[in-house]
Amino acid sequence: MRRRGALGPGSEPFAPIADFGFLSDCETTALIAPSGNVEWLCLPRIDSPSVFGSILDRDAGYFRIAPAGVEVPAAQRYIPGTMVMETTWWTRGGWLVVTDALLMGPWHHEDERSESHRRAPTDYDADHVLLRKVKCVSGNVQVRMDCMPVFEYGRTPARWNYTDQGYQAAVAVGGGLSLHLTTDMNVGFEGSLATSRTLLKEGESRFVALSWSTHGAPKDLTEAEERLRWTIHHWQHWLDRGDFPDHPWRSFLQRSALTLKGLTYAPTGAVAAAATTSLPETPGGDRNWDYRYTWIRDSTMTLWAFYTLGYDWEANDFFHFITDVAEESDGRLQIMYGVDGRSELPESELDHLSGYDNAKPVRIGNGAYTQAQHDVWGAITGSIYLFVRKRDRLDDRLWKIVVTQVEEALLHWREPDCGMWEVRGAPQHFTSSKVFCWLAAQRGAQLARLRGADEHARAERWQRAADEIRDDVLAGALDERGVFTAHYGAKSLDASVLLIPLVGFLPADDKRVRETVLAIAEELTEDDLVLRYRTDETDDGFVSEEGTFTICSFWLVSALVMIGETERARTLCQKLLSYASHLQLYAEEIDPHTGRHLGNFPQAFTHLALINAVMQVIGADRGQRLYPFS
Repeated sequence: MRRRGALGPGSEPFAPIADFGFLSDCETTALIAPSGNVEWLCLPRIDSPSVFGSILDRDAGYFRIAPAGVEVPAAQRYIPGTMVMETTWWTRGGWLVVTDALLMGPWHHEDERSESHRRAPTDYDADHVLLRKVKCVSGNVQVRMDCMPVFEYGRTPARWNYTDQGYQAAVAVGGGLSLHLTTDMNVGFEGSLATSRTLLKEGESRFVALSWSTHGAPKDLTEAEERLRWTIHHWQHWLDRGDFPDHPWRSFLQRSALTLKGLTYAPTGAVAAAATTSLPETPGGDRNWDYRYTWIRDSTMTLWAFYTLGYDWEANDFFHFITDVAEESDGRLQIMYGVDGRSELPESELDHLSGYDNAKPVRIGNGAYTQAQHDVWGAITGSIYLFVRKRDRLDDRLWKIVVTQVEEALLHWREPDCGMWEVRGAPQHFTSSKVFCWLAAQRGAQLARLRGADEHARAERWQRAADEIRDDVLAGALDERGVFTAHYGAKSLDASVLLIPLVGFLPADDKRVRETVLAIAEELTEDDLVLRYRTDETDDGFVSEEGTFTICSFWLVSALVMIGETERARTLCQKLLSYASHLQLYAEEIDPHTGRHLGNFPQAFTHLALINAVMQVIGADRGQRLYPFS
């Protein structure tokens, strides 16, 4: 399949997960390796089959632009305030800069946005174009371009044909898609490979555009540069809408906000958990999952993050998405949905792919969508509470959803479930699941009081239920030390109970909260980083180990602030920020011994927890106490 001498991944080592750059047009995403390879791009949207998939198998498609014979760039960065990436290369003959972007343009076409979805004033549409601009800034540089799409997760090689245009253009067909390659470089074809070799002199630029819709790619360099400027300005204008504190950690908040926006599927407002599937949680292991979907449990934290940073439009878009699926489910909420709102996410394994660094299986779909997880009702009700709190008004539509969710929580809270971590072992009475059922009843009672005297009786009934659930948790989930455990009857710890003070289940100055936070900090950490649980103490359906969960480490920062351990929280937060990639991105997990990032990338949940933790520390430094979800 591969042309001899091509610049494809071949047998070269897989790049560390944290070394990838992340691009987005808010419909799909791309990951670019330090070698200049686009190693992950799914079309036409984030959860579609891959066109370039060499991050999961070296023969599954790639798109590389780099100086001939040069493997390692001198530097990579985002153009400040954007999702546009620059890679700078040094060669013996000169310097080269490659600028990569998924183009955004002014509104120019109808799309599939839901009726409840509203555009922010600075929103642009996805142009459905991956643009790669190459500039020689000094000397002379020989540039090599190789583009080899392989459709349908590496199953179907592309078939290239020239098109009848007045500029260099070709179309690749496969998997029901047509990819249009437009460039001002001379391109040749050998099978599924499009390739070019061009000598650039100082000050010269070239472009390559890959497009997948009828809107079309730039037809020449002038148009390419103009549309690149539109994209840069779009992202910078979007970031300018945010409210970021003047603090040394501000750049981490801004990059996290941009990452969350980049993981948002604009037509519906859904936020995907990550851009990838099957990047392993254990090197060479089998904890490999598809995270290109939206999880209901993320909703309250996502809304809090967007609202706190001043992005009400994004928060409201996501809120409308989750309330739409809640309304359509008639109370039978799943834990996750497709970014388009679909409910069927069947899981399967792609045996023909070798996996990232030989970590198999490669999975698409996610079978956890069928699991019973009792946190969904509290997540939805808590989200409605946050939304209503900003407006002090609860309309009939939202109230109907509240009633349905609270009654479901009260019907099922005594039953075991699979828990927040979606264990594939035996169901348990997980502490965090009970806490979220309490959250559903507690927030429901607060919302009922907003409805006035007509709902007084319901408010009282729900408040009694919330008190009953809390009493049950206090009776069943504490060990002899007064520390909250993973589930009823367990001796083991679980990082999910760090959410107890964050959601207001108990006040932060309660002795049981303090003892739990400190126990997790001392007993559930490796080199200060938090495990979600110890795999040798929890039946999660797997025997392999995993890294520390970065979201849990940031939760510990927030919890430490809330119990008054501000200096310890600040020190841990600084340490966690030091583990960020060179582009300030995070995967799901970190190996505490090597600092290696593990799991899908970039991870929305990690960046959500970062925002909360950083804002907690900054608030404490300024004498402010934040109660994130209460």
